Amino acid sequence: MKTPEPCAPTRATMARIAGVDEAGRGPLAGPVVVAAVILDPSRPIAGIADSKALDPAQRAALAPLIRAHALAWSVAVVDTDEIERLNILGATLAGMARALAALAPAPSLALIDGNRLPKSLPCPARSVVGGDASEPAIGAASILAKTTRDALMCELDAIHPGYGFAQHKGYPTPEHLAALERLGPCPIHRRGFAPVRRLLAPSLFAEPLR
Repeated sequence: MKTPEPCAPTRATMARIAGVDEAGRGPLAGPVVVAAVILDPSRPIAGIADSKALDPAQRAALAPLIRAHALAWSVAVVDTDEIERLNILGATLAGMARALAALAPAPSLALIDGNRLPKSLPCPARSVVGGDASEPAIGAASILAKTTRDALMCELDAIHPGYGFAQHKGYPTPEHLAALERLGPCPIHRRGFAPVRRLLAPSLFAEPLR
């Protein structure tokens, strides 16, 4: 009797590995955005890499391909109020948990960029330092997180003009710091970050009397 050949794996039987990454931990203003992506092995996407290694045009071209070809993807936006309440690390971990929980189908494993894992996740997870450059699913998540946050910061630039959010995306560039000194903080500035806190409570940063 001939031994039957093994069946090719189907989408239902393949491990659903989600990559998770964030954008916006370092800025002085705006949300932190977390994305989770389960790539489809049968629909590879050329050019996926760490979003920081890609220029804006490359990211803009890849983001719709990732959304169209992935088995699942989700984006979680954690606003400034929650960052203030939880601190930036806590807010980022909360966003990771939300992004993973929103995936359908649910992942069987999550690969999370960095060295910290949220406490409550819907699946087993492993942290991967530098994962956005070494794991395609994390690279895909980094692209969705970055392009989503950049678009949000352009929208916020129209709501809070004068700071240049569309250009620097809230990062502490010389232009942003100069605008912050000139205009003072706006509602999306992170009060817990030192350059903003210094303007709100200058006495805390004054030089001690000698």
